[in-house]
Amino acid sequence: MPHEPLPILPSSVMSPAAPQAPAPARPHGWPLLRLGFRPFYLGAASFGMLAIPLWVAMFLGWFTPEMPVAPMLWHAHEMLFGFAAAVVVGFLLTAGKAWTGLATPRGAVLGALAGLWLAARFAAFAAPYPVYAILDIALVPIIAVVFIELLLRAGNRRNLPLAGVLILLALANIVFHLAATGLVDISPLRPLHAGLGLIVMIECVIAGRVVPVFTANATPGLKLRVRRPLEQATIAMTALAIGLWAFGPTGPITAIALAAAAVLNLARQLQWGPGASLRRPILWILHLAYAWIPLGFALLALAQVGWTGSSAGVHALAIGATAGLIIGMMTRTARGHTGRPLQASRLEVAAYILVMSAAVLRVLVPLAAPQWLVHTIVCAAIAWSAAFALYLFRFGPWLVRTRLDGRDG
Repeated sequence: MPHEPLPILPSSVMSPAAPQAPAPARPHGWPLLRLGFRPFYLGAASFGMLAIPLWVAMFLGWFTPEMPVAPMLWHAHEMLFGFAAAVVVGFLLTAGKAWTGLATPRGAVLGALAGLWLAARFAAFAAPYPVYAILDIALVPIIAVVFIELLLRAGNRRNLPLAGVLILLALANIVFHLAATGLVDISPLRPLHAGLGLIVMIECVIAGRVVPVFTANATPGLKLRVRRPLEQATIAMTALAIGLWAFGPTGPITAIALAAAAVLNLARQLQWGPGASLRRPILWILHLAYAWIPLGFALLALAQVGWTGSSAGVHALAIGATAGLIIGMMTRTARGHTGRPLQASRLEVAAYILVMSAAVLRVLVPLAAPQWLVHTIVCAAIAWSAAFALYLFRFGPWLVRTRLDGRDG
């Protein structure tokens, strides 16, 4: 029998463990601060659009700010703990309301959380490093506490592991700042790799719940057979491979674990009916983005034995998988939670194609033609920024306005 993944989105069927939803509330308060996805999606898209061109300017030597960390470390850190973490926070504050039937932060509290995130982004350039570090470290632990308290009050223990991942993500960020300032004797890249791995773990868990459901619901007559043992084995091997890659020795053991994670993630995805998504862009972007996870693990496995550099695998996971799933989920959830149909427009399809093009340009083209690396980095940055500019053009006005159906949220 197929297992039935827990739907993530409030626009999907509610979790059986969640209490009966009350009658729709009338909207109140500033629309931007009614639900977590609104300020954090807006902030993440804006930051993503600007931060990558800024990094390319640093990379090419056009912009040389005085920073307490190397520009490359700033780039890697901010795309994980600035850009991706904002999307995770916005998503969980929104989905948490659906999972539990309880209110999540809104109004002034939500505004303060979003302001804390924004202050950390500016502090990287405008404040002493300790101030930047404190502001940057603070958000994720606060969200973890809020999320845990919400789940415990609702008796929803099924999602507590996600809170555990948030705590580990916060610890990885703390270790990064300690390493960057020399207070602990560890390469700052290790906690950054751990941070990327933890975000990929969140993607694996959530994608396993929603992608098969979305695919089956959108395809009349499609019956998916999702094997729970394979799902569990994939998650376990993915966690092991990430742990070895981030903190273990370079060599064949880590390579084998990464290769096994690649194979299992690919086999897992094939259960989800990817072929059925081809005519629905809002679906195929999720399938295509997830396919970068096994590819990323395979490339990291090759890097362990010296057949390629680790950058290809890192960017496969960071751009292809993470940014791809982000643009797919940010469009889908924003449409659902603003009362709009779950059908991507041509503009959104263009954004999907641009993100996937950025991944190909940054990951695959340099493998085939390393002499074009600088050119492909610039082209990938243009495609990336254009994708999130399109998102802001389409969704920015929606995120600051009341839902089309007049409901709260």
